[in-house]
Amino acid sequence: MNIHEYQGKALLKQYGVVVPEGKVAFTVDEAVAAAEELGTKVVVVKAQIHAGGRGKAGGVKVAKSLDEVRAYAGEILGKVLVTHQTGPEGKEVKRLLIEQGCDIKKEYYIGAVLDRGTGRVVIMASEEGGTEIEEVAEHSPEKIFKEIVDPAVGLQVFQARKLAYAINIPTELVNKAVKFMISLYTAFVEKDCSIAEINPLVVTGDGEVMALDAKLNFDSNALYRHKDIVALRDLEEEDAKEIEASKYDLSYIALDGNIGCMVNGAGLAMATMDIIKYYGGDPANFLDVGGGATKEKVTEAFKIILSDENVKGIFVNIFGGIMRCDVIADGVISAAKEIGLDRPLVVRLEGTNVDLGKKMLNESGLNIVAADSMSDGAQKIVALVK
Repeated sequence: MNIHEYQGKALLKQYGVVVPEGKVAFTVDEAVAAAEELGTKVVVVKAQIHAGGRGKAGGVKVAKSLDEVRAYAGEILGKVLVTHQTGPEGKEVKRLLIEQGCDIKKEYYIGAVLDRGTGRVVIMASEEGGTEIEEVAEHSPEKIFKEIVDPAVGLQVFQARKLAYAINIPTELVNKAVKFMISLYTAFVEKDCSIAEINPLVVTGDGEVMALDAKLNFDSNALYRHKDIVALRDLEEEDAKEIEASKYDLSYIALDGNIGCMVNGAGLAMATMDIIKYYGGDPANFLDVGGGATKEKVTEAFKIILSDENVKGIFVNIFGGIMRCDVIADGVISAAKEIGLDRPLVVRLEGTNVDLGKKMLNESGLNIVAADSMSDGAQKIVALVK
């Protein structure tokens, strides 16, 4: 789950991370009032969307008067920002962060992420702040420094100090940088983050070490114990189909293709998308109904796929182990009849109760194309859609 920058900064502030003073605004008048309340000569007007690259897209402006705040707020609010993370459709800006300006001396990067290779949290640092870390990794990988954290003892002072010196934090500010990193790590662990990225981390003219931006993502599997984080969820920033899927505990991610996929198991779902691409098609979604799906769950999954106007055909690919093929068939039939199936449907069933499942589909009266294998099914749905 993602949250906005201003929400992330408010959370980090609770852990002792230094952030600029700022206020959220939903209208131009609120933006001007917030700037007046901050009372600084320079304020920054920042678009709040769940995507990086806002500055390059015109979503961050530096204002030196209230008139400029009003003008920039009016310009950004309601604007559709297109960044490298939004896709070509972009995202509409519906809220702003009005933040005090600060005297930036140098920008750095600090991030915490779970390294699946080691199974531990890794703190990454670079003196190439303000630049996408992926670009730094590609062009100057030697400028990225990492410390692997032992979960039994947490991030140690010597590790944070080592990183601070490696990225050339001014000597007199190293202790503040160490405190910053330890606070960031503590927030990461206690709030079950999947990523905590500060880009840029800045040192200021008055000797402060500060998070000028903050990106926090959270492990959705841990949200049940963080009601305060769930309350920060902005549904307007999420795909409506993904929101609906989350209500039924379905793993669904919308994509740009035109072939809807319903599969059981994440690995099989990935393989299904790959083989559709291999035969020249484009998957419209990732959808894992899980191993213990009910008829109702499968019905809702099918409805979600059909609600996507881009979907021109559907491939159901089920290998029944825990999941029974007859349950899948029952859900598909129920949803197709309820909504009215008007697009090609290819179904491949294997495993538990496969004969019963196929019999149910054959006797349903629906226009269903049977597939003998995953490869066969992918070729058939690609041909039907084309």
